[in-house]
Amino acid sequence: MKKIAHLIHDSLPQTLTPEGLNVLEREAARAIVTRDDKILLLYTERYDDFSFPGGGIDAGENPESGLHRELFEETGANDIKVISHFGYVTEYTPTWKKPWDVMFQTSHWFTCHIGNTLGEARLEDYEAANGMAAAWVTLEEALSHNRGVIKRRPASMGLSIQRETLVMERVASALTSPTCVTVGA
Repeated sequence: MKKIAHLIHDSLPQTLTPEGLNVLEREAARAIVTRDDKILLLYTERYDDFSFPGGGIDAGENPESGLHRELFEETGANDIKVISHFGYVTEYTPTWKKPWDVMFQTSHWFTCHIGNTLGEARLEDYEAANGMAAAWVTLEEALSHNRGVIKRRPASMGLSIQRETLVMERVASALTSPTCVTVGA
C-alpha cells in the first residue's frame, strides 16, 4: 500500500500530536473510475466542489466491500469491480462529534471498473440536502474548479477539498506517466 500524504487540516495546529486528545478514528474507501477522457466524481452544491465517490467503512466491512456499498449508494453504479489499491491518505480534521477533539481518518483509493450505466443514487439525507450528485467530468475540469474554490476560500468551503484535489493531482499524474497503462477504465 502506497501512502500518498499525511494531512492536518488548516484549522488545526500543524504540529498536532494525538497525545492527550480524544481522537475519533475513521476508515474510508474511495473509488477512481475513469472512462475515455472522463472520471466519475461527485459534485456537492453546498461546498461547490468535486470529490471521489466513497465514504466511511462500516463496522465489520473491509475497505473493498465498503467501497462497493458507497459507490452503489452514491452513484447507482453496478457491476463494480475493484481493480487495485491506488494509495491512501491519513489526516487529522476537526470534528463536531462529542466527546471527540479531532478525527483521524485513513482514506483508501481504489481503481475500479463499473457497468456502462449509472442507476438511481441512494443518498443519505445529509448528502441529498447538500446537493450531491454523480458527474462524469474531465480531471482538468475538476482540478481547475477545485483549485479555484481553494484559492477563493469561501466560507462554504468543505473540509475535504484539499485531500480530494491532492489525490486528483496524483491520478492525473499517473494517467500521463509514460509507464501508466490505465487507472481504471
